[in-house]
Amino acid sequence: MAPITWPGALAWRLRRQLLDPPGSTTPAGVVGALGAVAAQLDPAQAELGVRARLQRSARGDVARALADGSLVRTFAFRGAVHLMTPDDAAVHLALRASSRMWERPGWQSHYRLAPEDWPELRAAVRDALVDGPLTREQLASVVVTHPRLAHLEDALTNPSATLLKPLAWQGDVCLGPPRDGRLTLQRLDTNRRWHGLVDVDEAGPRAIETYLRAYAPASAANLHYWLGEGLGVRRAQLTRWLDRLGPHVRWVEVDDEPRLVLDEDLDDLAATPPSRAVRLLPRYDQWVLGPGTADPHVVPPALRPEVSRGADLVLVGGRVAGTWVLSGDTVTTTWAPDAPPRDAAAVDAEVARLAGLLGRPLRHAG
Repeated sequence: MAPITWPGALAWRLRRQLLDPPGSTTPAGVVGALGAVAAQLDPAQAELGVRARLQRSARGDVARALADGSLVRTFAFRGAVHLMTPDDAAVHLALRASSRMWERPGWQSHYRLAPEDWPELRAAVRDALVDGPLTREQLASVVVTHPRLAHLEDALTNPSATLLKPLAWQGDVCLGPPRDGRLTLQRLDTNRRWHGLVDVDEAGPRAIETYLRAYAPASAANLHYWLGEGLGVRRAQLTRWLDRLGPHVRWVEVDDEPRLVLDEDLDDLAATPPSRAVRLLPRYDQWVLGPGTADPHVVPPALRPEVSRGADLVLVGGRVAGTWVLSGDTVTTTWAPDAPPRDAAAVDAEVARLAGLLGRPLRHAG
């Protein structure tokens, strides 16, 4: 087997994440390949990240996938809104729910809800949503008719949605279509593709495999960032699940760094040559959120502050080489001092591709 280097590893990851080349799959296929797609701040940016990975797409594809149930939108990693397939949601939500955050003393005292009160709250919410999606205010107006829950109106309508998140993690609700720009909630079990949460000890190994299919070669820190910090999984649990996977997961050296790879992917990874692909990606794309902006192989340390603040991304060969800004019909690129030599034709071609995704002519300056 040939030695594994970072340029080759990032090229393999570009292919796995449908960036080089873009795929012929569906929006759900893209989201499934990535495990989850962040959609907290700007749904249009999340859709752009999905469509950038498709050979053919149209505006509204993500909304249509949500409507037909091939995607769900719910609170997941770090409590933020993510797109997932129903199958991946069953895995990731099971892990998030397993921490039982709502049973912590601080939660009990703040919301005046004991653990034994949660079955009534969950049932009240499901019953309120039986006829379809409701805004938070509409949902609260029904739930507070239950005497034990009458004090929860402010908590249920709070913009932070903190009290609503455990209801999502337990599979009771997901986010519905926005109504006049306002968040709505709907029952998750109305989705015919939803089959309930997976048992935690099955979900753990599956989540690791899903992550490594998209983000290998991954360090233990990468894995903890995604599943530990993201979903509240303890390090001891990750270690136990890795042990259960046994020979299906291998430790390999990537430029003398120990990294995790699925055994089935090892030969393909080692045989992948470096890529010179140029890609323009939206802010907070999964390319950087999956491994974390602290991973220097993806985000050079000098660019991390900009990337973490939400800069749009210029990738060259899988590494962030600069940022881009769209103003009017002009795309301006700004390059890091240590960026590789610029391929002007490749950048112009990517700007033209971005223009096609946005449905309007653009020109490149920079």
